Amino acid sequence: MKNANYGKNFKLGMLGGGQLGQMFIQQAMNFDVRVHCLDPDPDAPCADLASSFTVGSLTDFDTVYSFGKSKDLLTIEIENVNIDALDLLQKEGKIIFPSPRTLRIIQDKGLQKEFYAANNLPTAGFSIFNSKAEIQQTKNFPFVQKLRTGGYDGKGVQVIRNQNDFEKLFDAPSIVEEMIPFIKELSVIVSRNQNGQTAVYPTVECEFNPDANLVEFLFSPADISENIEKKAQEIALDVINKLDFVGILAVELFLTESGEILINEVAPRPHNSGHQTIEGNITSQFEQHLRSILNWPLGSTDIIQPSVMINLLGSANFQGKAYYENLEDILQLSGVHIHLYGKEFTKPFRKMGHVTICHKEIEEAKKIARQVKEKLKVISL
Repeated sequence: MKNANYGKNFKLGMLGGGQLGQMFIQQAMNFDVRVHCLDPDPDAPCADLASSFTVGSLTDFDTVYSFGKSKDLLTIEIENVNIDALDLLQKEGKIIFPSPRTLRIIQDKGLQKEFYAANNLPTAGFSIFNSKAEIQQTKNFPFVQKLRTGGYDGKGVQVIRNQNDFEKLFDAPSIVEEMIPFIKELSVIVSRNQNGQTAVYPTVECEFNPDANLVEFLFSPADISENIEKKAQEIALDVINKLDFVGILAVELFLTESGEILINEVAPRPHNSGHQTIEGNITSQFEQHLRSILNWPLGSTDIIQPSVMINLLGSANFQGKAYYENLEDILQLSGVHIHLYGKEFTKPFRKMGHVTICHKEIEEAKKIARQVKEKLKVISL
């Protein structure tokens, strides 16, 4: 791999063409690396940015296999892909990061939790169920039901507080977890290359939108003690090494009142909780993913300035062609960096972009972020 030509003749294939792919391609262009995308949406954010863009299903065996055959290396920006096709491509000599083996574990929340248990990684107690009827025998309220596969951005997850909530149970293979009384939700972005070199970012703190169950604010660095910071980073490094994972991995964590840190779940790709690294850290998570999969030395993860990231979500009562209300007013604020994902149409709580606010004082960054949230709205005309 070290002597490979990463210029025009080298084809890096990406499964998925959303905003994560868009930001990845923007970094890859700095290194003259061509990225070729597969996505079912002809108007996906990567459509006009990729060196080539193929419209097709990410879960269809033949489509993924055919796409991968002509590529030198394959990666993902979404984990809901056909792993059987990736298995065959790997057997035929294609380089794939993250590997089909690790994707298979992470794609299924049941396998993911069993992996934590088998490897002494701290996580909430859980049980695996195949149907709604089985779960209805459970009496240990409250609990969290998560679909084993297919969930994303808060979808496929729900809290069951008592028997009255049974009517909203998913009738599909699921895990049921103890409901953890956490005081903070944290995230650690960690990366690893083929040589086994690792790099871990400072822990960030997530604040969720209760209506959309999506991250609304992200604070970097997290407001935690040095001891908690050390423990969180050690857990993230332990996970990525035990998975034998190559690429970038987001490790989502719960912090309890007693100082215990538990793994919620992981994402095997650049992640929403790492967007602030574009301006806030020396090496962005997207450049780090590229460095990891090409087996280059990993970049510094040091914070340049404290930062706050806000997800730009479609406003609740609007659906149609997107319009960014008060955008020019926001551009007058110091330290504000706007990222729009190129999605022509908005709908309630759709991720339309993000804004990062950098400032030497985190409290001042938070103050500006609250102003941005109040003024900048994604509506439709």
